[in-house]
Amino acid sequence: MNLTLCMIVKNEEATLSRTLDSVKGVVDEMVILDTGSGDCTREIARESGARVYDFEWCDDFAAARNECLKHAQGEWILVLDADEMLVPEIVPQIKQAIKGDRLLLINLIRQEIGASQSPYSLVSRLFRNRPNLRFSRPYHAMVDDSVAEILQREPQWKIVSLPDVAIYHSGYHKDAIAAKGKFQKAQAAMERYIAYYPNDAYACSKLGALYVESGQLQRGINLLTKGLTTGTIDDSIVYELNYHLGIAYRQQQQFVKAKEHYQAAINTDVFPALKLGAYNNLGNLFKDEGDLKSAEKAYKAALKIDPNFAAGHYNLGLTLKAAGNLSDAIAYYRQAIKIDPEHAEAHQNLAVALLKIGKMPESLAEFKRAIALHEQRRPFEAERLRRGLQEMGLI
Repeated sequence: MNLTLCMIVKNEEATLSRTLDSVKGVVDEMVILDTGSGDCTREIARESGARVYDFEWCDDFAAARNECLKHAQGEWILVLDADEMLVPEIVPQIKQAIKGDRLLLINLIRQEIGASQSPYSLVSRLFRNRPNLRFSRPYHAMVDDSVAEILQREPQWKIVSLPDVAIYHSGYHKDAIAAKGKFQKAQAAMERYIAYYPNDAYACSKLGALYVESGQLQRGINLLTKGLTTGTIDDSIVYELNYHLGIAYRQQQQFVKAKEHYQAAINTDVFPALKLGAYNNLGNLFKDEGDLKSAEKAYKAALKIDPNFAAGHYNLGLTLKAAGNLSDAIAYYRQAIKIDPEHAEAHQNLAVALLKIGKMPESLAEFKRAIALHEQRRPFEAERLRRGLQEMGLI
């Protein structure tokens, strides 16, 4: 047996089938650890062919994941959560990679669907099934600590990263986070951990970022800054520390510091796709300050890394519109919509640009699409836009 899927779940009946369907024909077995579901999660898992085990939740993700690993029989482990899917196009790369006899860990690129900030992350989710390769940390559990210990004793092992997106993750939608109380659970678990390990740069990064996202800016800045001074740090952690400091200082309107940290994040030696958030946010800063040339340069750098980055096309359209270049702005709005047809703001700004160049029927069609999309998530904006069009006599 070659590859085992390992998952921990609780009340995931809405999404579990989608996750399990994404690995059928890829994994040789599916092991699911249920931590107290009250819905049909267990039944769905068993119907999909998974072996299901029960585990009493102890507020420790590492403990749960390690219990799940105990039941795995494959030579390799693939870890997914119920709000994730394996990307079909990555399967040949995975099958080829696990044939290597010197690979210990294969990092995978995860696309954060619905994330308001960085759209990609690098996760250590594919690794050899070894008794001494286990998860650590109660929240944001990962195998990296035990991998580092193994490499110190057995330096012949290698770590690689697959270059293409391997996992789609939908858990960053605001409503999904709120519904599961993720902020509160995460903060409590990480604060307990960091009380014992105050100089852990990774913990400083994750908890500091959470403080910033929940509006506790100064607490976040203090912890993120501390993380940068804890000694030798992995480049990916350096990136995250600087990236979230950029966000925090931007919210405090300390724009010089924000730009410094975004640039420091861009300068780190990490996968280019991981830098999209920093390039995009740096471009936003330049655009808001009226430095349109620098903003255009930042957005184009992001699009060079990922031509399918819808936010980059949209923001570049806004920048070119502000510079008076309506024709190119329209082209970038259209490209953003082609990539993300539900991008309400792109439809709205495209409508405005088309109106300015006299293309009335096409403009009204885009306004109507924008209103329909706003109705789903921002009904107040839909009504405001509708009233504005009525006052102009356009509808």
